[in-house]
Amino acid sequence: MLNLLLEPLGYEFMRNAIAVGVLVGILCPVVGSYLIVQRMALLGDVIAHAVLPGLSISFFFGVDILIGAFGSGILGALLIAWIRSQTRIKADAAMALTFSSFFALGVTLITVLKNKLDLDSFLFGDILGVTPLDIQRTAIIAGLILLVVKLFYKELLFYTFDKTGAQAIGLPINTIYFGFMAAITLTIIASMQAVGVILVIALLVGPALTAYLLVKELHQMMVVGAILGAIASLSGVYLSYYRNLPSGPTIVLVSSSLFLLALLFSPSQGILTRSTAQEPSNRSINRFKPLRRNP
Repeated sequence: MLNLLLEPLGYEFMRNAIAVGVLVGILCPVVGSYLIVQRMALLGDVIAHAVLPGLSISFFFGVDILIGAFGSGILGALLIAWIRSQTRIKADAAMALTFSSFFALGVTLITVLKNKLDLDSFLFGDILGVTPLDIQRTAIIAGLILLVVKLFYKELLFYTFDKTGAQAIGLPINTIYFGFMAAITLTIIASMQAVGVILVIALLVGPALTAYLLVKELHQMMVVGAILGAIASLSGVYLSYYRNLPSGPTIVLVSSSLFLLALLFSPSQGILTRSTAQEPSNRSINRFKPLRRNP
């Protein structure tokens, strides 16, 4: 058994993959928890595809792709907010339009600019190809976001559940919104190498949703989600090594399997374990709200 765990560590590419996988597995559920409780999970998918035009342009001009991807992702998020504020269009419609438009623009730019951008790696990830520089960049992004969440937890909590109240007491809600969009964009950029933009949304919401079925407090949801994300990443990398499977999709499938187990056997919300007297409709995501109303 010990040999099974140690054998992959003899290869540098496996050590790099495990390191970045654990970092991403911890970071994504923390940010994803806020997306879930705000009912904005689709926004992560939108931003994940909105980074493609920036990647293409920065690759063409030889600029660090982090700069182009970040600018493009933020632009997509701001475009959604602008459409919602200026029209009667609902959030889901604005997200769908932005999603398709930015992704189409990115694919077009790759063709027009004749970039030799590996689209498969961008879409599905290449965790086995990460370098020490990628690990360092991911660690910096993860550390920065987790530190901000720790320092401003109460303000983020109040903003999440009561934007009107947060504005009334003087919290800079526009700044918080921009910061939140920046955190999502940076998280997606940090995760692209591991699982790609197609699958990053599953890592953002999968472990957090599993934790949601297991705990009742938002901070517990983030902690448990981070643990589950790290487990899913580790398990996925090991399975991909021994079974010759694609690493990114394997990580996501492990995460989805954990969610399915929680869905069936969660002590409080499991389909097979909850009391028949409980009404699923009464156990909505709003259970966080009365517990965390005051900052």
